[in-house]
Amino acid sequence: MSTSKQTHDHEVIKKWVEERNGLPAKIKGTGDKEGEGILRICFPGFSRPDKFEELDWDSFFKELDNKKLDFLYQEEKENGDTSTFHKFIERE
Repeated sequence: MSTSKQTHDHEVIKKWVEERNGLPAKIKGTGDKEGEGILRICFPGFSRPDKFEELDWDSFFKELDNKKLDFLYQEEKENGDTSTFHKFIERE
């Protein structure tokens, strides 16, 4: 059975994303002078690049912390393959 983990530790998030060849991003057209917008992880070749705008890690983590978000993620699928399941949730 797959289990999810939850964190806002920057190093854990960055390591998980980079191990899966992902990139920190936001949805295009979101954001304003108050913030970057809706955060996402983009997986080139799987995500639609026309929907995302890549962010540098500093901007990504600043927005994650400002919005008080946690990263919910899985390491593996039930069959043992590497999982890319993730989402952003409010910190408790």
